[in-house]
Amino acid sequence: MTLDATVSMGWVSTVLDAAQRLGIDPQNLLMTAGIPSGALSWERWPIDYITRLWHSAEQCTGDSGFGLKAGTGVRPASIDIVSFALQSAATLREAVILVQKYQRLISDGGRFQMLPGNRGTWLVYHPRQGRLAFSPHQLEAVLSAVVTFSGWLSGDSLNVLRVQFSHSRLGRAEGYQRVFNCPVEFEQAFSGLLVANKDLDEPLPNVDARLAKVHERYSQDRLAALDGELVSVQGLRQWLQTQLSQTLPRRADAARALGVSQRTLARRLQAQGQTFNSLLDDVRREWALQAVAEGKQSLADIAQALGYAEASTFYRAFHRWTGMPPARWRKENAGR
Repeated sequence: MTLDATVSMGWVSTVLDAAQRLGIDPQNLLMTAGIPSGALSWERWPIDYITRLWHSAEQCTGDSGFGLKAGTGVRPASIDIVSFALQSAATLREAVILVQKYQRLISDGGRFQMLPGNRGTWLVYHPRQGRLAFSPHQLEAVLSAVVTFSGWLSGDSLNVLRVQFSHSRLGRAEGYQRVFNCPVEFEQAFSGLLVANKDLDEPLPNVDARLAKVHERYSQDRLAALDGELVSVQGLRQWLQTQLSQTLPRRADAARALGVSQRTLARRLQAQGQTFNSLLDDVRREWALQAVAEGKQSLADIAQALGYAEASTFYRAFHRWTGMPPARWRKENAGR
């Protein structure tokens, strides 16, 4: 059991790359989102982190069509190892079924549902939000990515009959027309694509039954490994980082999120040479150093945000971490 819903770094890179093509430096994007730069070395991100990244990209680019552009920039690496299985699928319909099966390897942030009809099939996307509400750009990127990747698999443009979104229109009508080439409706009951059945059932050019079995076995192994994740120091550290902005996380909260007892949590961390309190102290230190150096908050506000009942307790902890008071450390490290 994992601590939180997560997303692959391939999908994170899709957002970063799209923003970079519009002239936004990735580090500036992370800073605006309040995400530490070290998060780029993680294997997966918490769902709320990528939601913050989407909102940051929306703010930094000022581009109402950002989601559509991110989706059209999707490449095989964007969807992790699932792309290998899709390249060996017999039809697009089979490819969608594989995405449904291995969605978690890409992201826990949503799932696809197929609603077949006489002429076409609705591919409905159901988002799974974390604590933060998704940016509508995320939904537009997902549907745009479906069209882009389908074209990449088939070698031809996807025949979309109709598109609808649950949110209001974000950009100019011609932007949607360019991507989907069909009527697009907004403020509907769900977000999805109505795709012609003949396109979904047309044999794909790269179908290979032998490779399909190999790729599916590998995807199954990766999914089993992801589903079977136990307590890891890196995973718990990431969870603590996401929780600090909400409230001071407790050992009981982490154990409950993992579905284990506090004693089991302590034992598994001890086997990795760590304790819950030492990890929490490390994460608080990282947050404190970044916040104090940035100089956007008062020291009292930083202390409160990090869960210290009194500012004096925070000052003592900061002196223990750095060997100097926070005000002096800020002065010497401002702008770093």
